[in-house]
Amino acid sequence: MPIYVIHQHFAKKAGLHYDLRIEMEGVLKSWAMRKEPPAVKGVKRLCIPQADHELSYAGFEGEITEGYGAGVVKIWDKGEYKLLEYEPGKKIVMYIYGSKLSGKYVLVNTLRGWLFFKT
Repeated sequence: MPIYVIHQHFAKKAGLHYDLRIEMEGVLKSWAMRKEPPAVKGVKRLCIPQADHELSYAGFEGEITEGYGAGVVKIWDKGEYKLLEYEPGKKIVMYIYGSKLSGKYVLVNTLRGWLFFKT
């Protein structure tokens, strides 16, 4: 099964945020969210797409010393996921098998960005 990870990122310029990353098409597709990821139904988080990362980045924890993302990165949650539905650029439905997040989750593209929520 493909992997998923959420990095907790204490960036000096951008502040605390969480980076959702899922393995797709040989890379980690990535989205940043300002608040803690939703563990319960009814909570939605706005996610802004970020640059793809190499799969090896899934295990990264440490300090980024240069650039806009400079700061400390920790793994907040990790695991695998099963892709249930995929409409490129529009919608991703998946079942996440993590230690903090578990269950059916949706990423849907809106005019403001992507929404991430548990169903």
